[in-house]
Amino acid sequence: MKVSLLATAPMSEVPTPPMEYQPGVCNIGPAEISRRRRAGHVGLAVTVVLLGVLVAIGAPPLVRLIVALPAAAAASGYLQAWFHFCAGFGSRGVFNFGPLGQVFEVADTEARRRDRAKATQIGVASLVIGVAFSVAAFLLPL
Repeated sequence: MKVSLLATAPMSEVPTPPMEYQPGVCNIGPAEISRRRRAGHVGLAVTVVLLGVLVAIGAPPLVRLIVALPAAAAASGYLQAWFHFCAGFGSRGVFNFGPLGQVFEVADTEARRRDRAKATQIGVASLVIGVAFSVAAFLLPL
């Protein structure tokens, strides 16, 4: 079992998440990760409440497609927390491993390119998840 393996492994062998800037891999630390996770929670709550209200009032299926927006926002927050990578920071060419709001510029051109590519991947994945959720809401029988 994997848990017991980790429990008996020497500390030097236990995998730890990166806590330093790695181009296209990790550009946020614990405080920023928590912020992204909270954003995911809020987006999920808004999605569920909005869908519940739309179903309760008998909104037409086409109107229920609006849940794509908060669903995509929730997905974005969760994906950024999971990957330890802020898409907005990646697009802007900055990173943060300190207190909230304290950012540092990425100077290397190749690193900025890798960050933009990762930011695009997160954006596209969030959009796909949001659209998939809205299609499910559209197909939901009343």
